Amino acid sequence: MIKVLGLALYGPLAASTRYRLAQYAPGLREQGIDLEVSALLGDDYVRKSYSSQKYPVAHLLMDYFDRAALLLKQRKYDLAIVNAELFPLLPGFIESRLLRIPFIYDFDDAFFLKYKSERFKRVSFLLKDKFDTVVSRAAAVTAGNYYLANYAQHWNTDIRLLPTVVDTKRYTPAACKREDVFTVGWIGSPSTSVYLARMAQPLEELGREGPVRFLVVGGNAAAIPGVEVVNMPWSEATEVEIINTFDVGVMPLFDDDWARGKCAFKLIQYMACAVPVIASPVGANVDVVGEACGLLATSARDWTDGLRRLRDEPALRQSLGAAGRARVEQMYSLHSALPVMAATIREVVAGRTG
Repeated sequence: MIKVLGLALYGPLAASTRYRLAQYAPGLREQGIDLEVSALLGDDYVRKSYSSQKYPVAHLLMDYFDRAALLLKQRKYDLAIVNAELFPLLPGFIESRLLRIPFIYDFDDAFFLKYKSERFKRVSFLLKDKFDTVVSRAAAVTAGNYYLANYAQHWNTDIRLLPTVVDTKRYTPAACKREDVFTVGWIGSPSTSVYLARMAQPLEELGREGPVRFLVVGGNAAAIPGVEVVNMPWSEATEVEIINTFDVGVMPLFDDDWARGKCAFKLIQYMACAVPVIASPVGANVDVVGEACGLLATSARDWTDGLRRLRDEPALRQSLGAAGRARVEQMYSLHSALPVMAATIREVVAGRTG
């Protein structure tokens, strides 16, 4: 049995931990690979972060101590998978040397921008190239989209494209009772709610034409005149059921470097449930939607026209939804991604022992 240590930054409440690491464990075990996932910052940290509460410094120090203790035992494992970073605020030349076994670096966001932002300007001179250093020392890199993969190629020659995927046995379409109100849905987190402002004008215009509901799961949208805005908490137990109540799923983005690093995961969730989508043509959104699975919208007029078209054409909603489901099954499912993950692990282990 190949033993793999998955080093997640956050607990399983964070989507990156669940979908980039934890969901692979059962399938990998069937192939003789034992993946053990350990988070630096647990779910209590994630909850406090989402609610803008302070996480006790004493707890943070204990988290760092626990991870350091785990790293002392790393030779029990054949390799490690590092998602995002081992320790925030630790320079790359130190972090990369803490791993004494081969490691795969995995990322699904433009983390290489983190320490170049205004927030970290005081320590940028020490940390701005952190991820470049870590990536260069990895045995292989798994990147969530082409934008990230292209960046990583500057620092490492072994890059594997590994989209963030869903288990299509759990994400399934359901014939829900449709109401007379046109329901536009979005699922995400408080940190990505900033993009929802792009929906206000198009939805307000549609609201003047007839009943519209904007269902926001896991985030917080401001009130929109003439629109029923429903902000509801996210729950893993209910997310698929809720997505299946959407008439349309949306993913607005700004066109900037951080957004280009996103892996269009919202779209993949919607499409897996055969919900038609509209998205900003930024980064992986373009790759995921393709030509037959949904609509792309740049301007407010594009969003308004696209939403109106899907509201008025049920047959189009159905055809786009079916095409989206088929695309996810083929390219963005756990079934399609598991062989890539397994092969990457085996090849890194073979390189170590060969």
